[in-house]
Order: sequence, then C-alpha cells, then structure tokens
Amino acid sequence: MHTALIVVTVLAALMAGFSGTVLLLRVRWIVQALEGYGVPRSWWTWLGLAKTAGAAGLLAGLFVPVIGLLAGVGLVLYFTGAAITVARARAYAHIPYPLVYAVPVIGALVLGHAG
Repeated sequence: MHTALIVVTVLAALMAGFSGTVLLLRVRWIVQALEGYGVPRSWWTWLGLAKTAGAAGLLAGLFVPVIGLLAGVGLVLYFTGAAITVARARAYAHIPYPLVYAVPVIGALVLGHAG
C-alpha cells in the first residue's frame, strides 16, 4: 500500500503542479479556456498559485500526513469548483478535464486514509 500511495501522490502532485504552472505561465490554450469560461483575469495568478501550493502540499504530505490531507481536500474542492465553472459556462464537453486532475488526488486521499 505504501508504494501505491507514493506513486499516486506523486502523480497527483505532478498533474496539479503542471496545471498550476501552465496557468501561471499564461499558456495560450489555458488562457483561451479561462476566458471562454468567464473566469476573471485577476483570479488567474491566485488560481495558479493554489494549484501549485496544493501540489507541494501533497508531496509534503508524504512526510507530514495532515498537510497532504489538507492539500488534497483543497485540490478536490478546487477541481470540483472548476468543473462547476465549466458547466456554468455551458462548455459541457470540457467538464471531464478538471475531473481528470481530481481523480489522482482523490486516489491519494483514499490510499492515505487506508494506510
């Protein structure tokens, strides 16, 4: 179980970190999506920082489990909010994207709780 927890947690952190980094770098495809969803430009840096902080928290959670738990819960809430934002923008075909990022975080939380 310990190896699975490490692998899934690192995968979740890499995915969340990538997602936060492309937002902080204002990569064109993410900027276009956020503009289409109506997310205010003033939020983008904070959203990117939240995802990268969550990624760092997941990794820290391998050593201090409560940090990983809090980071994981925060990321699940973040990606749930992202899915709701996409749905409110009526971009229904895009709803799976934030959920793909949430799944490994949920897996890390489940494995961390089981261990």
